[in-house]
This record gives sequence, structure tokens and C-alpha cells, in this order.
Amino acid sequence: MKPDIHPDYHPVVFQDSGTGFRFLTRSTSVSDRVVEWTDGNTYPLIVVDVTSDSHPFWTGAHRVLDNAGRVERFERRYGRRSRKAGA
Repeated sequence: MKPDIHPDYHPVVFQDSGTGFRFLTRSTSVSDRVVEWTDGNTYPLIVVDVTSDSHPFWTGAHRVLDNAGRVERFERRYGRRSRKAGA
């Protein structure tokens, strides 16, 4: 890598604002807030809205979309479309 062109890449703690879940990773993000981690070191703290601990996809709380119901609803609203000849 070329010297002096890359941002500082350092350990950072991210915290989920809703659940309080924290994890240590590396990032180029900076913060004035710091937190003491379980290893006894202090790291910058970045508070985020969503992590894997609160995201509906990862928690299993996401809704399953009913595609068949969507088609039926469309046909009720706009009527059944006829196929073009030769299609």
C-alpha cells in the first residue's frame, strides 16, 4: 500500500442504540466517546440504530410477503388482463 493515502484503520466498539448490544471490530470511523472493553483497553464508541441484534432479518421478526395474495389483490382492483395474441 502507498504510504500516507489511507485513512487510519483502528479498533472501534459499535453499540446498538435499541438493544445495547456491543461488538468490537475495526473501522475508519472516529468518535469523541470512548468505552472500556472487556480486555481492559478503551476504544472509541460509535452508537448505531441497527445491528444484527435488532435487525428484523437477523432476529426472525421480518414479515413474509404473500406474493399470491398480491396478484389476487391486483386482479381484483384492476381486473384480469388478457394475453396478447402470439405472446
